[in-house]
Amino acid sequence: MLNIANEGADPRHRAGGRAVSITVEHLSKSTRDGHVILDDISLAVAPGELVAIVGGSGAGKTTLLEAMAGVRPAMSGHVRFDGADLYENLGLFRTVLGYVPQDDIIHADLPLQRTLRYAAGLRLTGASPAEIEHAVCSAMAALDLTPRAGTRVAALSGGQRKRASIAVELLTEPHVFFLDEPTTGLDPATGAELMRVLRRLAHGGATVVLTTHAVQDLGVCDKVVFLAQGSLAFAGTLPDALAYFGANSPEEIYERLAAEPGGKAWAERFAQARGPATEEALQAEPPSAPRRTRAGPFRQWRVLTERSFETMVRNRLTLAILLGSPALVVAMFAVLFRPGAFRFADPSPGTIVMILFWVAFGAFFFGLTYGLLQICTELPIVRREQLVGLRLGAYLVSKITVLLPFLVGVGVLMLVVLRALDRLPAAPLHVYASIGVTLALDAAAALALGILTSAAVGHPSQATLALPMLCFPAVLFSGAILPVHVMASVGAAISAVMPDRWAFEAIGHDLGVRGLLAHGGSPLGPPLIATFGSAGTHSTVTYWLYLVAFVVVFLAASRVALGWACRRQSR
Repeated sequence: MLNIANEGADPRHRAGGRAVSITVEHLSKSTRDGHVILDDISLAVAPGELVAIVGGSGAGKTTLLEAMAGVRPAMSGHVRFDGADLYENLGLFRTVLGYVPQDDIIHADLPLQRTLRYAAGLRLTGASPAEIEHAVCSAMAALDLTPRAGTRVAALSGGQRKRASIAVELLTEPHVFFLDEPTTGLDPATGAELMRVLRRLAHGGATVVLTTHAVQDLGVCDKVVFLAQGSLAFAGTLPDALAYFGANSPEEIYERLAAEPGGKAWAERFAQARGPATEEALQAEPPSAPRRTRAGPFRQWRVLTERSFETMVRNRLTLAILLGSPALVVAMFAVLFRPGAFRFADPSPGTIVMILFWVAFGAFFFGLTYGLLQICTELPIVRREQLVGLRLGAYLVSKITVLLPFLVGVGVLMLVVLRALDRLPAAPLHVYASIGVTLALDAAAALALGILTSAAVGHPSQATLALPMLCFPAVLFSGAILPVHVMASVGAAISAVMPDRWAFEAIGHDLGVRGLLAHGGSPLGPPLIATFGSAGTHSTVTYWLYLVAFVVVFLAASRVALGWACRRQSR
């Protein structure tokens, strides 16, 4: 891994060929309404330098950092790594650079070492378990995290969590690090400790670029880049900056920049002061090839499935809700309905309809709620992993793989308990097996719908608010409260895209409810009987095909929505 010795060496000679030079040429970016965020910025970073990008709020620090890292490319201009254009070779360079956003990019419920192992499994293609373990141990050792290997990430201090995020990026031995305000929220001592870690990374062979609001961070850096309203006001060492601005402290520089608004004026003044080509010409050499390409879809699916499962079972509250809520709902079903509703001699049509509906809706509801928080709660992690080769399809399928067995268990629990308590009729095993498949497909469709919603919203609170919006139509248009055949035409059309409607009808079809209601006389009349179709109109397989279509469509839409959510990070 990194050689952190020889901290006093010249940054141009300490990298040993691993660090890269960064050349920024005329970067510009503006909003849709024409507000300029970056205005023709050009600068250079030597291999192995530690560089801070600073300025007042809204000066464009994060925008410049993301443009230099290729996370959100600029609208015009170029960023070159060792002379090669970053924007034209994003796929190559994303495997040799580390990017640490302000958000945590690690799962809080896992122990640190387990988190790093999963990250290494996704990033180190073809690596053996021994190689993965070596990379994990080396990353922790480089960042003084080895004593915390078994500690749950959520229990780490703020500085340790930030170092853990850096450790994830360090697994692939990146040539360059970009960090967005890594010391924000840390106390001065912890922030200083983190800056010393970044100093060691630079000495050990990585070019490090960061943004910061903390002036105490600047003394550790080789170079400081001051921005003023999207323009380059100065780039050089801190002593040179103090002399250039005629200031006695970095705080005074901030005051000067704030007192004289107008980024272009500062940029023109600096351009005249430094003259043409004052930056040292950097040697343009081809970038080093990455050690490995991204992992294949099967390996990613396997690693992601293991990580999702472990994340879920390690959170005891989540696991308790996951297992306990279905048991509670089934108990309420048992208390709500009287036994014997399906007796052939004296059936209870209203009760029959409600039992069938709530069984179908129960599968739908739990599938929906299990899926609603799957994506939005870890979107920053997904965005970062997508930049280094995460296959979004494998990620989505891993969620289905982990959650669907739980939902199948919910369906089986409902059927077993309600049949044992005589809330469902006696029927051959193959009939209940068919109903079980229907409930599994209904739950899978709802799970995919929940995942789609989770990918489309921007925050967990929005996903929670979406729950009633998705549940009410499923209740009203399923055909249980009002048979589909007597709905208004618009309502009937809406019912056609409700998965639980087809599950409701399929269950009634399997249990022969049409004949039972016709024999006993339904107080709801012929429309209710027609809901379950005449003999031969629909087979159970037809209903299954409808539900499978919902699963496919919702998953495909989830892939599109998740891709769009990740691309928002690069706009």
